[in-house]
Amino acid sequence: MKFFSSTQKAYLAGFLDGDGSIYVRIKPNKTYRYGFQVAPSVILFQSSKGKKNFEKICSMIKLGYLRERNDGVLEYTINRVDAIRKFLLAIQPYLVLKQEQAKLMLKILSSKEKIKNQKDFIALTKLIAKYAELNYSKKRKNRKEFVY
Repeated sequence: MKFFSSTQKAYLAGFLDGDGSIYVRIKPNKTYRYGFQVAPSVILFQSSKGKKNFEKICSMIKLGYLRERNDGVLEYTINRVDAIRKFLLAIQPYLVLKQEQAKLMLKILSSKEKIKNQKDFIALTKLIAKYAELNYSKKRKNRKEFVY
């Protein structure tokens, strides 16, 4: 993302602020060490009516993948930890509405990489619970109690 100009970074930050989401989920998954998968994501949304222009934006970013939902919404998803970090570090200074989410996501990503034991994992889940308080969701269920 270093090759982006300040204008492009500001544009992408504005796009994320208005038509995007930064979130992390904890999903039960017995194949993971502590029985849960930590799944961070950054997603940009756009109506499929604007597909041509949105594809230009996505090809500029080159850190995720594009899919078209059945409801006519396009989603550009960045879900690899290194890609999320790279994207957020580039645009964070320009974010307004999602500044706190970006800061906390970067902290979560750092904590996730440093997990050595169950105590560290519990600390990570508590950070994620704080994150959930920053985002609005119609579907969210308070599920932190089943982790710790």
